[in-house]
Amino acid sequence: MMRIDILSGVPDLLASPLSHSIIRRAIDKQKVQIVVHDLREYSADRHKKIDDYPYGGGAGMVLSPQPIFDCIDKLTSERTYDEIIFTAPDGELFRQKDANELSVRKHLLFLCGHYKGVDQRVRDELITREFSVGDVVLSGGEIPVLMMTDAIVRLLPGVLGDAESALTDSFQENLLEAPVYTRPATFRGASVPDVLLSGNHEKIEQWRQSRAEERTKKKRPDLYKLYTKKN
Repeated sequence: MMRIDILSGVPDLLASPLSHSIIRRAIDKQKVQIVVHDLREYSADRHKKIDDYPYGGGAGMVLSPQPIFDCIDKLTSERTYDEIIFTAPDGELFRQKDANELSVRKHLLFLCGHYKGVDQRVRDELITREFSVGDVVLSGGEIPVLMMTDAIVRLLPGVLGDAESALTDSFQENLLEAPVYTRPATFRGASVPDVLLSGNHEKIEQWRQSRAEERTKKKRPDLYKLYTKKN
């Protein structure tokens, strides 16, 4: 079973998403154990502060090193982590290939960023991977960590009802997914493409491949460039 530990200054933000849908199913099936740690419980400050003003001045607050080091020291004394991951705007962009890679690991630890950032000594001495989820500023790393956790957990064997579903998702081969349809065959004058009703699986796969390529070329030329380079 995979174990994921999440360190957060606002752990309540994580409670609901980790208790529903695919992640909840994975937990119930004992495919993953997810443990959330409140950094305030490790603070040596009598007011349980986990942040302070940045040296040199400037706006914002910075996550203090002490509670993070103490928490990670405790966890690493109990098990060896394959990766200790920090969510940061200047990290590498998290992609499907990273979810694939991390899904075969045994122990993962996530540190949620918050405020203006985290003391650089944490990043220098503890963190093994840093990920960003895009060119956007969020209030904290909890949402990115939830996104990455979901992307990883759904790939674990036995979590999804249809294992092939994960393999055909967008981004698996640097392609967006082809358009999908369901019943009814005609709705408000718009019909499902005939090929999908033909029963000819070879032609259906050809159609899906061509539409995936067209969609990716139009919407994500950066991905399409990677796809054509690989193929």
